[in-house]
Amino acid sequence: MERMQQVVGRARAAFNSGRSRSLEFRIQQLTALERMVQEKEKDILAALHADLHKGGPNAYSHEILGVLAELALMKEKLPSWAAPQHVKKNLMTMRDEAYIGYEPLGVVLVIGAWNYPFVLVMQPLIGAIAAGNAVVVKPSEVSENTAQLVAELLPQYLDRELYPVVTGGVPETTELLTQRFDHILYTGNTAVGKIVMAAAAKHLTPVTLELGGKSPCYIDKDCDLAVACRRITWGKYMNCGQTCIAPDYILCDPSIQDKVVENIKATLQEFYGEDIKSSPDYERIVNKRHFKRVLGLLEGQKIAHGGEADEASCFIAPTILTDVSPESKVMEEEIFGPVLPIVTVKSVEEAIEFINRREKPLALYVFSNNKQLIKRVISQTSSGGVTGNDVIMHFFLSTLPFGGVGHSGMGAYHGKHSFETFSHRRACLIKDLKMESTNKMRYPPVSQKKVDWTKFIILRRFNRGRIGLAILALLGVVAAVMMKVVY
Repeated sequence: MERMQQVVGRARAAFNSGRSRSLEFRIQQLTALERMVQEKEKDILAALHADLHKGGPNAYSHEILGVLAELALMKEKLPSWAAPQHVKKNLMTMRDEAYIGYEPLGVVLVIGAWNYPFVLVMQPLIGAIAAGNAVVVKPSEVSENTAQLVAELLPQYLDRELYPVVTGGVPETTELLTQRFDHILYTGNTAVGKIVMAAAAKHLTPVTLELGGKSPCYIDKDCDLAVACRRITWGKYMNCGQTCIAPDYILCDPSIQDKVVENIKATLQEFYGEDIKSSPDYERIVNKRHFKRVLGLLEGQKIAHGGEADEASCFIAPTILTDVSPESKVMEEEIFGPVLPIVTVKSVEEAIEFINRREKPLALYVFSNNKQLIKRVISQTSSGGVTGNDVIMHFFLSTLPFGGVGHSGMGAYHGKHSFETFSHRRACLIKDLKMESTNKMRYPPVSQKKVDWTKFIILRRFNRGRIGLAILALLGVVAAVMMKVVY
């Protein structure tokens, strides 16, 4: 307990010193982080390969490219994002200064995930630094090589007191959660999300929870199946299915189920060749516990393709299940592995009903040539994010907030949304001490006449052009004069 208290205490003392607040300091730290990623690229790629069998080009595009892009964006936009945001005023505040000021929250905790162990720690860290916070970083112990590397590298490049790294497993994380933070961002599963939220509640600490769920993928009969299945195959089997926004299961009409299987099989051969196990582009399940869990989901299922597994190397082949019952075990929990169940539905109405009966997913995918059908599914369902006619791609657009809803999480980040998540939007109103007579309306003794004047000023709407502003200004003067005369 003492160790965690010391780590958080040092971070708070460093934050209270004020050094993380200046824009110059924040940009300097972001530049140092950028240098770290560039200089230590080979070490990062080696750790990712050791943890998840990620090939170099895959690891770079999945984990490093996004971090470098986020750093470049943050450095470019930070001065404008952090600037006071002036707001519209009413007649009562026409002469005043009114703006939203962005201030850092304080000491924040970022708890990373094991499936993308580098990017899912770095992206929130970038946002928290940009917002001017101290950040305690807790990488996932499941991807132990990447966790160890992050713990070694960050102190070499960043301010050690402001951005400490804590390693370890459940006991260390549990201990860390007893400390008081000003915000916690956790990426992982719903069960642990509830534990994090319960711990945060003791200190009234706000949370951003990036959780998961079963992200559905509806395929309309009216679409180019070859293209749809190629895109679905890419998103489902990347990182061996261990992606929080991977399409978890397919919903489609029974008449196209076999065609979907054939198209996915053809794409798998195109992507990974005859011998998938020897493909440098196909990853592995992270450990034996998850290997056994995923394999257990295949029991009693009709395997249309795949199913081969090797426990020694944690290899599970890309697998497709057909005619899956909505009540089966594979449809109860998030799969988080290379297993794709197909559930047949007879119409888009049935698909919408099926989705809405379940917990709100982190992502939702719809494939159709009919844009109106896609919009209909969007308007009649709820999910953290949506991509139409593709999968996963909404994650890569930094102008879109990335986050869940309901059981798939709360809050969002990426790009400006990261900066705002780790900032307090402070309401600021600065008045002067002149024209005190106009304030008589709000001071006792209260009269009906005062109320009538206040109603007139506050509730009356004028157009926003110059004439409207002139009338408002004139009213202000009239009100001031009337207050002097009447009272």
